[in-house]
Amino acid sequence: MRINEIFYSLQGEGFHTGTPAVFLRMSGCNLKCEFCDTDHFSGIEMRHDEIVRRVMRYPSRHIVITGGEPSLQLDDLLVDMLHEAGFYIQVETNGTRVLPEDVDWVTCSPKGDTPVALKRIDELKVVFLDQDVEEIANRHAAMHYFLQPCSSPVYDGGNNIQATVKYILDHPHWRLSLQTHKLIGIE
Repeated sequence: MRINEIFYSLQGEGFHTGTPAVFLRMSGCNLKCEFCDTDHFSGIEMRHDEIVRRVMRYPSRHIVITGGEPSLQLDDLLVDMLHEAGFYIQVETNGTRVLPEDVDWVTCSPKGDTPVALKRIDELKVVFLDQDVEEIANRHAAMHYFLQPCSSPVYDGGNNIQATVKYILDHPHWRLSLQTHKLIGIE
């Protein structure tokens, strides 16, 4: 598997905000969003057992598998090995490809009109760009719904927080998700 980075920090977004977690960032993505802040091409090749040994170095047994797009590489073998090592597995995905069924928590952040191939979404997290998020929510049944302001300077100077808050106040089934890791200056 091609791995961009492995690090230990606090989950900065969505339902699990503030949870200590090991982050396994996989390289590669099947979408090219202009506001993305991830280098999709760098990384090193690692075997499944190397990944498990590396993530076991940290005290938390909550792992966030993210990318890029994890569904391009994540397989049942790695999920099984992480579960055997005691990990709770959260996957952050754009939802365009099927994930292994045994992941514990699916955070789906759909992009545009790209179809979602997931059978289960625990948390729908939409980067708010003043789009019709009700239509997005109607297409994707989830247990929890989060709107996250777009922090990229490419969109509205990276500051559409007030528009996001207003939308949530008008549509109270949504909750606010901020990138708190960026706000407090951690990885």
